[in-house]
Amino acid sequence: MPQMLAFVILAGILFIGDFIAVRTKAWIPSIFVCAVLMLFGYWTFFPEEMVATAGIPPVVASLLIYLLITNMGTLLSVQQLKQQWKTILISLSGIVGIIVFLFTIGLLLFDIKTILVAIPPLVGGIVSALIMSEGATEAGLATLSVFAVVIYVMQGFAGYPLTSVVLKKEGKMLLSKYRNGELEMKEYSPGEEPITHAEPKMFRNMPEKYNTNYFKFFRLAFVAFLAYGTSTLLAPIVVISPYVLCLLFGILATSVGFLERQVLEKGNGFGFAMLALILYVLDGLKKATPEMMMEILYPLVGCIAIAVVGMYIFSFFIGKVLKVSKEMAFAVSLTALYGFPADYIITNEVINSLTEDEKEREALTSHMLPPMLVGGFVSVTVVSVILAGLFVGFL
Repeated sequence: MPQMLAFVILAGILFIGDFIAVRTKAWIPSIFVCAVLMLFGYWTFFPEEMVATAGIPPVVASLLIYLLITNMGTLLSVQQLKQQWKTILISLSGIVGIIVFLFTIGLLLFDIKTILVAIPPLVGGIVSALIMSEGATEAGLATLSVFAVVIYVMQGFAGYPLTSVVLKKEGKMLLSKYRNGELEMKEYSPGEEPITHAEPKMFRNMPEKYNTNYFKFFRLAFVAFLAYGTSTLLAPIVVISPYVLCLLFGILATSVGFLERQVLEKGNGFGFAMLALILYVLDGLKKATPEMMMEILYPLVGCIAIAVVGMYIFSFFIGKVLKVSKEMAFAVSLTALYGFPADYIITNEVINSLTEDEKEREALTSHMLPPMLVGGFVSVTVVSVILAGLFVGFL
């Protein structure tokens, strides 16, 4: 297939996803539609390397992940992270719910090795899925090796629509409060400017003509490189995902004034970066052939269903204790099923579907987006890798 034809088809799929999301006001998330279309494509006429053929090989996607996660860090401040301690507890409670329910109810239906392989990918993250897949292969468990990848690919099919539903309920409640004067944008720390207007303190005296798109990309890449380098230096002592450090370094670089908020957007690179990353994530569907799906359908559906119930129950109770609505608590725990960028995309789709007023959107964003981002990073980039490293030894 010619490169440009492949790219046109993939861009068309993303457009169809957006179109349906807009028409249904986010009741059907765009990323869910795109996943269905990609799966259909791989089952029919797509070549296996469709995304790479279109010009987005893994090495490019890897670069964009570093830049995008560092850019996501610019959306959060140290003060906001301190304010998100409830989110961290809720996210962890959802993960505990997955583990408890699968090691109790799950063991009544499936064998222990199926449960061990299922949990890390369910908590989120392609890295944990690959760790369990390779571990199963080395243990001579070919079916479970495929299962680890497919459950990672398919878990979003439960997470996307459920998250959209509960976020719409939460958003309507918040919007009603805002319109009644009972809700305002969350306060920033003293001296901190709103997300969309803050400029990097270190370069405020530099003429604007020198703060070019390339200079923005240079600073963003430099911060991502520092995160990668730190992860590499710490590797002999402790393994910390470079993606986690990218988020933290992005927050710190923004707090000290080295990066402006939403620097990738201001450098006019966010749109293409998101397009490429979404295609890379959906590229994982090429592994899910019809034969594989039929073979593992029962444990696939069973494990995902049990995990979602466990997440809901545990997040419901911790939400009650922390005085967080059951909708927001469940949405935060559901980020374990997909993480970034889906948490960002779905949240924004829901917000945009609820109101066209910019002030109302900003108010909803300030309340809904930070906990969704933090919840996704806690589960997908941190906990899932730790669990995978622990569980793989028991296969």
